[in-house]
Amino acid sequence: MAFESLGDKLQAAFKDLRGKGKLSESDIDAALREVRRGLLEADVNFKVAKDFISHVREKALGSDVFGSLKPDQTVIKIVRDELTDLLGGTQSKITLSSTGMTVIMLVGLQGAGKTTTAGKLALMMKKRGKHPLLAACDVYRPAAVEQLRVLGEQVGVPVYTMPDNTDPVKIASCAIDSARTHGADIVILDTAGRLTIDEKLMEELRNIKSGVKPHEILLVLDSMTGQDAVTTAKAFDDSLGIDGTILTKLDGDARGGAALSIKSVTGKPIKMVGVSEKLDGGLEDFYPDRMAGRILDLGDLESLIEQAQRTMDEDTVKEGMKRLQKGEFSLEDFLKQLKQIQKMGSMSGILGMIPGMGKYKEQLKNIDLDGKEVKHIEAIILSMTPQERQNVDVLNGSRRKRIADGAGVQIQEVNRMMKQFKEMQKQMKKMKIGKMRKPGGFGGFGGMGGFPGLFR
Repeated sequence: MAFESLGDKLQAAFKDLRGKGKLSESDIDAALREVRRGLLEADVNFKVAKDFISHVREKALGSDVFGSLKPDQTVIKIVRDELTDLLGGTQSKITLSSTGMTVIMLVGLQGAGKTTTAGKLALMMKKRGKHPLLAACDVYRPAAVEQLRVLGEQVGVPVYTMPDNTDPVKIASCAIDSARTHGADIVILDTAGRLTIDEKLMEELRNIKSGVKPHEILLVLDSMTGQDAVTTAKAFDDSLGIDGTILTKLDGDARGGAALSIKSVTGKPIKMVGVSEKLDGGLEDFYPDRMAGRILDLGDLESLIEQAQRTMDEDTVKEGMKRLQKGEFSLEDFLKQLKQIQKMGSMSGILGMIPGMGKYKEQLKNIDLDGKEVKHIEAIILSMTPQERQNVDVLNGSRRKRIADGAGVQIQEVNRMMKQFKEMQKQMKKMKIGKMRKPGGFGGFGGMGGFPGLFR
C-alpha cells in the first residue's frame, strides 16, 4: 500500500506525544526527527523533506500548540495541513474543453504504464458521459498498437490507427479529424516512450504538441521508481512542458516519495493516480487532502463512499444494513457483503480509507480479497445448509466436520472462522450505524468495519 512505511513512522512519532498534557520544545523536536527520518526513508527529496520539517516546526512551536488542550492533535493537524500542501494543496482536475473537443496527450518513458493508463482514462471518461477516442501514436514499440486496440475493445472505446503510417504527428492529426466525424469529444493520444530520455523522443513529442495543440499534456510516471520519477518529470517539463502527472502503480509503492516530492520539485500537480491493475476503477482522481489523511491513518471516507457508489449494489448493501441494525447479521449476509467489497479492491486499500484502521494492517497485509484465504471462507459458508448460515449456534462437531470436508479445509479452520465470526457480530452490535453516511451515499457498508476479524 502506498506510503505504508511513512505512515508507520509518522504514527510512531506521534504516539509518544499522545497522553501528554503539555508539550515541550524537546518533545516536538524528538517527534520531528522521526518524521524527517520517515520522509527520507520514503525516498522524499532531501530539500523537500528539510523544508517540510522547517515549516512544521515553525508552526508547532507557536502558541496554538502550547495553549491547546490537546497539543498532540494540534501537531498532527499541522502535519496533515503541511502534507496536503506538499502533495499539491488542492485537487487539480484534467482540463476539458467547454465548447468542443478535448485533446489529451499522454507522454512518458517506456514501461511506466502509459498505454494501460490510456485505456483506463478512456473508460473513466466514458463513464462520465463523454465519448472518447484512443489514438495509437506509438509507432516504435512492438505490439503497442495492438495492445491499445485490445484495451479499446475491453473498455468499449474506438481506437484510431494508421498501420501504414509512421508519422505520429500525422496519426494524431487524422485521429482528431476522425473524432470530429464520428462525434467523439475527447481524443487520448498514446505516444511513444523510450527506456531513457533522449532528444529524438523529445523532438517527436514537441512536433506532436505543435501539430495538434493538445489541451492537456500529462506525464505518466511509475511511482515505484521513486526519485527517478521526479527527475524524469523535471526533464520532461523543461524540454516539453507538461500540465500535470499521472502516477501509476501507487498501490505497489510502500514508500510514496515520488508523490510527496513531485509538486515541490516541478511545480506541476499530480492529477490522477493508478491504484490497481483493473481497467475499471484502477485510475482515480488525486486529492491531496484525502491522501494526507490516509498517510496519517485519519481515513478518507469521501473516497471510500465514492468508490462504494461506483462498485457496490446499493440494494444489497442496504439490506445488509437493515439486518445489521436488527442484530440479525448472518453468514449469508456476510458472504453477500464480502462479494460487494471484493469489487472495491484490496482489503488493505479499503482499510486505509477508514479512520483508525491502521491497527489491522499487520494481520491483513498479506490478505488478497481474491486470494486463497478468502476463497476458503467462501467455500466454508457455501458448504453450510441455509439453516447453518443463518444460525451458527447449531454447528456441533459433526456438522463442522461435514462442512470442512465439503470445503476442502481442516476442521480447525472452520472452528477458527466460527469463533471469529461470533466476535465480529459482537463488534458490529457495538458500532454506531450511520457514521459513514452522507446524502446519496451508502451508510455503514453492511458492517464492513468488522470484517478484519475474520482474517486473524
